[in-house]
Amino acid sequence: MEIVKVCSNIGNSCLFRCMKNNYYNGKTIWITGASSGIGEELAYLLTSAGGTLILSARREEELERVKKNCNSSNVFIYPLDLGNEDSVRTTAESVLATFPAIDILFNNGGISQRGEAVETALEVDRRIFEVNFFGNILLSKMVGRQMVANKKGQIVITSSLVGKWGFYLRSSYSGSKHALHGYYESMRMEVEKSGVAISLVLPGFTQTNISKHALKGDGTASNELDSNQSSGLSPAFVAQKILNGVAKKKYEISVGRTEALGLIVRRYFPALFHRLVRKWSAR
Repeated sequence: MEIVKVCSNIGNSCLFRCMKNNYYNGKTIWITGASSGIGEELAYLLTSAGGTLILSARREEELERVKKNCNSSNVFIYPLDLGNEDSVRTTAESVLATFPAIDILFNNGGISQRGEAVETALEVDRRIFEVNFFGNILLSKMVGRQMVANKKGQIVITSSLVGKWGFYLRSSYSGSKHALHGYYESMRMEVEKSGVAISLVLPGFTQTNISKHALKGDGTASNELDSNQSSGLSPAFVAQKILNGVAKKKYEISVGRTEALGLIVRRYFPALFHRLVRKWSAR
């Protein structure tokens, strides 16, 4: 596990040079959630590293914007809705028929929550799990079969630090991320004998719009930017640290400031951790 406490004067170019030399060069890489945030930054960095990119998300116009900014002929767009099983199956079949070897799948798409557990409608809980868990694992199953047949590949799952502990207003989001850990730790043991690696990414607070798109208890979007998000790490920094860890095939890659230290505190001082986490702001 890699826990990163950020030094603000570390430059982007320095971090990118720290990646394993040429690890991404020539690889075919599929990124979901590529229309914004961490996924968008992964696309830019991987383009400069020499990879062939497949970008997916629900918003095709945003994917077109990211593709244009990549300024590369090796970037391909496949719109995808992880909350729709037919969309996942159809898109995966099309991608796998076009690209006979996906080297790395960044299974990065997801949706968050800002609602108390008892006030959240069950259909909202289901929607969050459809996107964050069922859509996620279906895509990994389909790509994973190709990787196992090819005896190579890497699946990278964007979880969250709340995939390790619960937090205010995020019961279903946290639950869906916890489920990813159990699923992929099991899957890793099954596929690693075929040369397939699996890495789980645990970002802390990051400057993205995830809180704006988060679902409230009635299923409507929050439309509020959390102070935790606005003061978090830049998506570019987080993406760079993820790529460094993936190149080393780390099992878990945790990126954050003080909140990432919670992993250590929780392990060795659980009572203290639970007292501290209750004092953190829910937004």
